[in-house]
Amino acid sequence: MSHVLVEFAGGVRTVTLDRPEKRNAMNQAMLDALHAVFVSEPAPDERVVVIRARGPSFCAGIDLAERRQRGTPTSESPVERVFHAMETYPLPIISVVQGAAIAGGCELALHSEFVVAAEDARFGMSLAQIGLAPTWFLCKKLMEVAGPVATREILLLGDPVPARWMYDHGLIARIAPANELDATVAGLVDRLCANAPLSLRAMKALIIRQLDYRDGIDRKDTEDLVRTARTSADAREGMAARLERRPARFVGS
Repeated sequence: MSHVLVEFAGGVRTVTLDRPEKRNAMNQAMLDALHAVFVSEPAPDERVVVIRARGPSFCAGIDLAERRQRGTPTSESPVERVFHAMETYPLPIISVVQGAAIAGGCELALHSEFVVAAEDARFGMSLAQIGLAPTWFLCKKLMEVAGPVATREILLLGDPVPARWMYDHGLIARIAPANELDATVAGLVDRLCANAPLSLRAMKALIIRQLDYRDGIDRKDTEDLVRTARTSADAREGMAARLERRPARFVGS
């Protein structure tokens, strides 16, 4: 069971995360299903993709219990594969966020062209609190949308921040009261669907290409640091502590 529902109607492809009992934490089956959605060619009459989630939370990130069992990826991570496919998908993507969007869930939202969040939603990158570090690809996205000051706040502290903070710092496109969230999304969808589809495709491609220059920067030393953190005893302790709902005891190794 993939826990990802895909529907298409009126030019809109709706992708729903459907694992509410786990706060929509993404396991391998979900990542595979999401990747399949975004590497496929859009239907001729498709105009926009909307990512939603069932339950009180948008997405708690990667399923830590499964990650502990599978170990650290030795090649391109499954979550990076999904986000790269989203970036290169030819049409605009809207993420609709309620509750919490944490770690991979935060990045999932930020890899959309538009994030529409409930006013009481929260975003966060809690990796430092569990002994992990974002890859080059994930940090690059934060720098693109947040800039260095807000990126430091999000990454180095690791505490969730409210949707209003995200909106005020230009990281998300819209916020709305929870009871007006669907209407706000519908208005944005209607505006996008009214625009010329070839123009939308060209503009999305232009924006992504403008940002691609960072991929050419030498980064082996930073990737080594990230790998050291992700394979450390502290990372194993941090994930265990988070799953066991206790404070982590980090020793720096």
